[in-house]
Amino acid sequence: MFGSKLDIFKREWTDVIFKGRNKEYGAYELRNSNSRNTNLALLIGALFFVFIISLNTIINAIEGFIPKAPEVVKITDVKLLPPPAADPAKKPPPPPPEPPKPKVNQVKFPPPVVKPDVEAKEPPPTTKELVNADPGPKTQAGDANADVQIDGPVGNGDKVTEADPNQIFNAVEQEPEFKGGLAGFYAYLGKAIHYPSVDKENNVQGKVLVTFVVEKDGSLTDVKALRGPDESLQDEAVRAVKASPHWKPGIQNGRPVRVQYTVPVSFTLSSDE
Repeated sequence: MFGSKLDIFKREWTDVIFKGRNKEYGAYELRNSNSRNTNLALLIGALFFVFIISLNTIINAIEGFIPKAPEVVKITDVKLLPPPAADPAKKPPPPPPEPPKPKVNQVKFPPPVVKPDVEAKEPPPTTKELVNADPGPKTQAGDANADVQIDGPVGNGDKVTEADPNQIFNAVEQEPEFKGGLAGFYAYLGKAIHYPSVDKENNVQGKVLVTFVVEKDGSLTDVKALRGPDESLQDEAVRAVKASPHWKPGIQNGRPVRVQYTVPVSFTLSSDE
């Protein structure tokens, strides 16, 4: 009668159903307000859902407008105790013994000994024999017709090799020497060394074993610390030795050579410091 699509909640159907009936009954009023109530419920539900989703954003926005209370920082005074005083009656332990030097091949050069002529094995050449010959290790006949070679080798052609000019000696005929001897060298170190403040505060004392090479010109190279109480004392000892004036070089076979040298550098604190 009203078409194929019927909506029983329309007002026309409601009036047909309640025609001649008591319209004051609650069902009539509920049917009339059903669409409005349904739409209102959907709207309220959608608004509540959006409010729940946006709640964190709203809270953060509100907190941005409210100033925060200043953070209270509590300052506590810390008293640092001085380091314990060293016992003057207690002496520091002695340094470990110095390691033995490595053994090297050595040749003894004995001084010439004067003996009577009767004990001599071979008589020396006379002046007459040396007029037409040069002294040499042995007697041999020369070739008078041979071409003269100024730069050619002499003798039998045996090559004479020199020792390595850069060889480092551990023992030589004449040891290298600082101007004024070891006493002068230690006097220099006493002025050149600056006691590290950290070691002075901690009362660190002891000996630093320093090794170096005295070059042919008297300069000091390859300066390094073998051992010592701590690294700062070793570095200071190496620095002072590197700044040392030139030494008198060591002598071997009448010529200056490179010599390995080792000295102990003592660090001690007086009772006033």
